Amino acid sequence: MIFVFYFFALVLITLSYKSFRGGIAYLNFFKAELAKSPSQFTPFASVIAPCKGIDNELRENLGALLSQDYPAYEIVFVVDDETDPAVPVIRESMSNNSWPSKLVIAPKTTSSSQKVENLREAALHAADASEVLVFVDSDARPGRNWLRDLVAPLADGKIGAATGYRWFISRFPSFASEMLSVWNASIASSLGPNLKSNFCWGGSTAIRRKVFEKLDIRERWRGALSDDFTVTRVIKEAGMSVFFVPQALTASIENCSLSALVEFTTRQMKITRVYSPNLWIAAFIGSGIFNLVFIWGIAVIIYRMFYGGLIWPAAAALILVAAFSIGKSRLRLKAVKLVLKDHRKELDRQSLWQNTLWALSPALFFFNAATAALSRKITWRGITYELKSASETVILERSENR
Repeated sequence: MIFVFYFFALVLITLSYKSFRGGIAYLNFFKAELAKSPSQFTPFASVIAPCKGIDNELRENLGALLSQDYPAYEIVFVVDDETDPAVPVIRESMSNNSWPSKLVIAPKTTSSSQKVENLREAALHAADASEVLVFVDSDARPGRNWLRDLVAPLADGKIGAATGYRWFISRFPSFASEMLSVWNASIASSLGPNLKSNFCWGGSTAIRRKVFEKLDIRERWRGALSDDFTVTRVIKEAGMSVFFVPQALTASIENCSLSALVEFTTRQMKITRVYSPNLWIAAFIGSGIFNLVFIWGIAVIIYRMFYGGLIWPAAAALILVAAFSIGKSRLRLKAVKLVLKDHRKELDRQSLWQNTLWALSPALFFFNAATAALSRKITWRGITYELKSASETVILERSENR
């Protein structure tokens, strides 16, 4: 039986080593991209920002959108209800800034997520002069050069979309908030120089308008719950690439409870199961092997301490996995610090959490993946959906609570 443990331990060591090597590539990619000269490719852009309810520090997030270092752009804010609590904050932000901006009221969705319906409506209101459509989430805090950096890769006609990603930061550190950041970080570091494996993140994605229209993305969104998974699939089906822009990594200021942590992470995995089943299976198997080896390894060590036998093989396996995992966490955080300079204090404070909670994150991933196998129902921003397929979403219930 012990040889079965050694087999899985060897598999996990190999995976951990590859992950560590990926961390090195991630950091080197950040350094290479940040060393490039600022792009002069700055076509008129329409930034579409769907909003619902009051996100944490929403006013500051919208202010960051309205103060980009970019020659010509507009902001299209979109909500599904004129009485939404976000509307007064949006109107105040618009009045305090001279950049062209507008507020669009989208219809209530009947066959897709409300966010997707908001995006479909907002796309119709982009200025005629707009050459690039940019999609951003209201809980993202972009840097001043975010728009310029995000649009830059689109100068290459082979690039279908350019994307950033989020990094969760908590003003008031707690186990749940920091676990959320660690859980999300493992996904953030899967983006990088490999154009074939990159994916779009709806919270920070740019696409040429002519590509958006040629690929009929607005229509392809019909019936979908996930905007970004859909865009990724359509772009790759067209033989185009997704470019990850390290400079477009954005801070998401989030303080969450344990229940919110479980709800968010499980919802993400349920969406992944429907839109990218292979990725869901990989997460299920990978987290399962990690948990199996660590629990089994600790059990072997304890048993042999009391009943005799070699301890060092099991101990060495766990030490190697820990070393590679901590190394990956350190490299990843070092890369993020190169971009999120305004949040250096918070990132320094995250070091201990990032270098320890990696051991618990796979247990959460396994729970998320297992739960996703049992249900396709999610509640998101007050609406309960059932994901029938990647192109069919059923609305089960609406709540007035936002």
